[in-house]
Amino acid sequence: MPATPTIRVQAEPFDVGAETAALQAGRTDVGGLASFLGICRADGGLAAMVLEHYPGMTERALTRIAEEACARWPLTGCTVIHRHGRLLPGDPIVLVLTASAHRVAALESCAFLIDWLKTKAPFWKREEFAGGGARWVEAKAEDDEAAARWAR
Repeated sequence: MPATPTIRVQAEPFDVGAETAALQAGRTDVGGLASFLGICRADGGLAAMVLEHYPGMTERALTRIAEEACARWPLTGCTVIHRHGRLLPGDPIVLVLTASAHRVAALESCAFLIDWLKTKAPFWKREEFAGGGARWVEAKAEDDEAAARWAR
């Protein structure tokens, strides 16, 4: 039976250590735990990144993506936390944790989740710059190519 993913969309920061401990708490069948922590960069004078979303719709989309990972790989656990709101350079944006009896399943499913979250998660990103300008972030062809490698 596939693992039931934990999905959260929140404005507040998360604790990577606490989330990792919670994913494996009381389990003896976890042989590998993979993680990805996305962090806001300060490229090109970026002062802040504003992430917008539609509550309810976003959680449903993230759940579908995580359930796909749980169906494809023998995971014992899966956590996806994505922040929204105004984030500053250095702030964590997204956390993906996958646990499995074996490392390959944990690592591949984590990579899959990041690729699909980047292209299929309904977030709108606006970059704000130190000089006062702002722009909406456009989709990138390389992100679509990375996600396409997981097509069945």
